[in-house]
Amino acid sequence: MIKTRITEMFGVETPLIMGGMTGVGYARLVAAVANAGALGFITAHHSNNKQELLEEIELCRSLTDKPFGVNLTLLPSLNKIPYDEYREAIIESGIKIVETAGRNPTDHLPAFKEAGVKVIHKCTSVRHAVTAVRHGVDIVSIDGFECAGHPGEDDVGLIVLLPATVDALGDVPVIASGGMADGRSLAAALMLGADGVNMGTRFMATQECAIHENVKKKIVENTERDTLLTNRTLRNTSRVARNAVSEEVVAIQQDSTKTIEDVRHLVAGVRGRTNVMGAGDTDGGIWTVGQSQGLIHDIPTCQELVANIMRQAEQVLSKNAQRVVVSA
Repeated sequence: MIKTRITEMFGVETPLIMGGMTGVGYARLVAAVANAGALGFITAHHSNNKQELLEEIELCRSLTDKPFGVNLTLLPSLNKIPYDEYREAIIESGIKIVETAGRNPTDHLPAFKEAGVKVIHKCTSVRHAVTAVRHGVDIVSIDGFECAGHPGEDDVGLIVLLPATVDALGDVPVIASGGMADGRSLAAALMLGADGVNMGTRFMATQECAIHENVKKKIVENTERDTLLTNRTLRNTSRVARNAVSEEVVAIQQDSTKTIEDVRHLVAGVRGRTNVMGAGDTDGGIWTVGQSQGLIHDIPTCQELVANIMRQAEQVLSKNAQRVVVSA
């Protein structure tokens, strides 16, 4: 059994976390993750208002008596996002763990602190992690360049970014994110100073995840080379699955004069949610996935996945303690 500050702080059985994912982080999957002994996050953006988020939280509570949290990704948007309503729903429902991403959650922290809510903030650089802690977040989830979605603009892999963040933050717990998919990932992250690991792509390829089976099979089929980076010239980099649409976007953006308007019809989120996640056309739109898909070879239940990861991590740690001898 592996215990860390993360397991002790949140009362979970394992230091495994499924962060919020658009189109993925619904109550039924989060409950399955929680029942397996890991920590899952409902994605607040799936709800249109406070009441819908309250209902999603209540649904999750009806399916598990284990801890879970809510993800609040703070990004600029053409359409107003009801962040204040989300915050109110989180506090009123008694949720005690929030994962934030995007900009620093400075305007939400006072209310969360008053309500006893612990805040995990996801960052992509050491300097942003230091700033987040200065503003009052409790834990940092540091996202390496391998991750799905937005890896930032520094292009630093987790094997450097993680220990650099641990060194910079002192006693603040750090979660390793980006490229994490199995027990070896967990063992390596622990050795580099993390108190847990965050996995997104790995939990997409589980039986309880409510995305189309074609997407899950594609993740298993793909290798670590089957992702592309879009929006590099816009300095809003996204790591997405390599497919017909993402290849077209990258080709268009070879011309640095192109703007978001030149690819808006291709990168629209509705295409990914409807055509890909819903209908199973893996070439039907942009969809995010990490390089960790190169380590994913099956579609287990969440219970099986968590058990297998923990078993492998314990075996790796034990085996290497015997294999590597440190002499005086």
